Amino acid sequence: MLHLLRLEYTESEEAAGPHVKDHVAFLDRHHAAGTFLVSGQTVPSEQGGLIVAAGVDRATAEQIAGDDPFVRAGVGRYTITTIFPGRAHPALAELLAPFGS
Repeated sequence: MLHLLRLEYTESEEAAGPHVKDHVAFLDRHHAAGTFLVSGQTVPSEQGGLIVAAGVDRATAEQIAGDDPFVRAGVGRYTITTIFPGRAHPALAELLAPFGS
C-alpha cells in the first residue's frame, strides 16, 4: 500500500514559518527511514504539500502525520488517501513492487 499525505495549512504560511526547520527535520527523518518516497510543496505553496509514503499501514501513516511539527503546532492538518498501486510506469515498477504494484 501507498499513502498520499496531503498537508493543508490551517493558518497562514507565515504562521507556519517558525516550524519549518522542525518540519524539514521530520521529512528528512522519514525519507532516511525509507517511509517517504517523495515529498514537496504544492504550487502555489500556500496550499501546503504532498507526501507519498510506503511500507507502513494506514494507522502508522496517521500516527506519522500527527507527529508533523506543523500539526503539533496547530498550523497544518493532513488528509490521507491510501491506495493499492495496480499499475505503475515501468521505471517505477521495481520500486513499487513491495507495495503491491
